[in-house]
Amino acid sequence: MTNTSTPDWGDLLTGQLAFYWDAHLRPRLDGLTDEEYFWEPVAGCLSVRPDADGNYRVEPGSRDADPAPVTTIAWRMMHIAVGCFVIRSSTFFGDGSAGDGADMFDPRHVPADLPHTAEDAVAFLDASYREWHGHVSALDEAALSTPLGPKGAYFSADPMAALIAHVNRETMHHGGEIGVLRDLFRATGAAQRTDRLTATSS
Repeated sequence: MTNTSTPDWGDLLTGQLAFYWDAHLRPRLDGLTDEEYFWEPVAGCLSVRPDADGNYRVEPGSRDADPAPVTTIAWRMMHIAVGCFVIRSSTFFGDGSAGDGADMFDPRHVPADLPHTAEDAVAFLDASYREWHGHVSALDEAALSTPLGPKGAYFSADPMAALIAHVNRETMHHGGEIGVLRDLFRATGAAQRTDRLTATSS
């Protein structure tokens, strides 16, 4: 028998991220320590560091860097939390406090200070995911099909569904990298954030 029913594309999109979050990414963050969160397995890592005022910020990377620098668990978690969830929630569902004309690349969406510890970072990522997922799971078919408009900047003609699919991809991409870094931290016997990547003898 052929199933002729039309899929609910909104449910498929939001369900994909929810399944990945519940079954894969979120369980991998249990027990994360500060040393592991800020671990720099090689020299020259991009991370989350305090600025001159003591506010923690994600270090920007160069799009032209070849090869691209290695990034820490902290960098990857805040890329997901802020770059995927917070900025997009603020842009498309926020109260306008970021300012008039703030598109989804406007730095005014970025919190002035990011978490200083692994525990706070996990809680921050939890909250940012719940907010984003709550917003997009409430969208109907018409809203999913609506172009992003000026807030989408270079992607103004793309529908909201395309942005949701992109956020899913980014979350799963960087989430998988977080899992690998946790495996390497354990497998190489690292204990401090400055321990470099070396194999332990078997």
